[in-house]
Amino acid sequence: MEHTWGYGLWPLVLINSLVFIIFAFSFTRPRSWTDWRTFGTFAAFIVALFTEMYGFPLTIYLASGWLGSYFPDNALFGHNAGHLWYTLLGLSGDPHQNPIHAVSEWLIGGGLVFLAVTWRYLYRAQREHVLATTGPYAMVRHPQYVAFIAIMSGFLLQWPTILTILMFPILVRMYIGLARLEEKEARDAFGEDYDRYAADTPGFLPRWGRKKAATDSK
Repeated sequence: MEHTWGYGLWPLVLINSLVFIIFAFSFTRPRSWTDWRTFGTFAAFIVALFTEMYGFPLTIYLASGWLGSYFPDNALFGHNAGHLWYTLLGLSGDPHQNPIHAVSEWLIGGGLVFLAVTWRYLYRAQREHVLATTGPYAMVRHPQYVAFIAIMSGFLLQWPTILTILMFPILVRMYIGLARLEEKEARDAFGEDYDRYAADTPGFLPRWGRKKAATDSK
C-alpha cells in the first residue's frame, strides 16, 4: 500500500529529533566548546532531517519543477517522494520495502548499537584510568565517530535533503578534528602505550587482514 500522506506532522518532528539527540548526548557527554559545537551540529543535522521528513519538504519544494518534469506521475508532496533515491532511480513499489531502505536501516540501527557498545568499553576504561584497547577499540581507535558517520550515512541513504547533504562533510571533518585532539590527549596521558596502540590499530577503517594475520602468528 502506497503511503500518500503529506507533511505538517510537527509532533513527529519533535519526538524523533529528541529521541536521537538525547540518545547521542547520553553517549557523547560533551565537555569542551569543541565538543559542544560538534554535538550542536549533529543535533542540527537531526532536526533538519526530521523537519523535511515529517514537517516541511524543503528539498522537494525547491526541486519540484525539475522533479515534476521528469517524474510527472509521482505525487511529489506525498511521503514516498521524500525517498529521493527511490524516485530518481525510477523504482516502483513501497520504498520502505526496497533494498536501499533496508541498507539504510542497517546503517542507522547498526550505528546506534555500535555506539552503545563502544560507550561501555570507553566508560570502563575511563573508570579504571586505563587506555581503551578492547572491544570496538581493538578494531579502530575512534569507533564512536565511526558509529556517528554510519548513522548519518544511513539517514542520507534513506532520506537525502539539501541541508543534510551539505552538513554531512562538515560533521565528518569535525569528527576527524575531535579524533586528532583526543589522540593528543591520550598520547599525553599514556605516552608509549598509546603510540604502540596507534601503530597497531587504524583510526577509522579496520584492517581485517592485518589483524587476522597478527592473530594467526601468535
